Amino acid sequence: MGTDISGFLEYRVPQDDQDSIWYAAHGLSSLGEVRDYDAFGCLFGVRNYANFRPLAAGRGLPADASATVTERFAQLTEWYGEDGFHGTTWITWAEVKAVDWDEPAEKPDSRLHQFRQTSSGLRLTGKAAWSGDAFAEAVGLAAGEVREWPEGSEWLVGDTLYRSVTIRRRNAITETGEWQPVWKAMKELAEQHGDENVRLVVWFDD
Repeated sequence: MGTDISGFLEYRVPQDDQDSIWYAAHGLSSLGEVRDYDAFGCLFGVRNYANFRPLAAGRGLPADASATVTERFAQLTEWYGEDGFHGTTWITWAEVKAVDWDEPAEKPDSRLHQFRQTSSGLRLTGKAAWSGDAFAEAVGLAAGEVREWPEGSEWLVGDTLYRSVTIRRRNAITETGEWQPVWKAMKELAEQHGDENVRLVVWFDD
């Protein structure tokens, strides 16, 4: 069973004489969100197989969430119960702007990276904790056993190269990847309302 993300972009208009109210601007689904575990782990600590220090994990639903988000959350709770979703949290555009995209994960990816030799060099074909009997036999891995592999460890099994790799934030969320429409929408809102006044509220379901 996989994990999917849902959420909304919110903004607020600063008020001098009263508390600011948050408003929903875009549903995450309208910006083309995808199932991307490296991004989930990097940003929110969910499915964090790559072992990042999460940027904004476990903050819960904002107490001052917009009416749209509050109503949606209440609806989901009524339909599925509080156990029907998890990992609720949020991150501001100011925090996204401050990210060091060259920061590496805290330790190597829990999944070995699999490569095949092509005419243009090695090509990444997948990631897995271990893959099939041939690899398990080559390294003496028992069925169901999980190991931490030192950075740079590699094995050539048949025509597949297995390598232990520590990835960086920019590998998880690329400059041309699926998260760019989200960042673009947040940036445009921030230009109107300020970096601290734009945030992404998310939750996950399995």
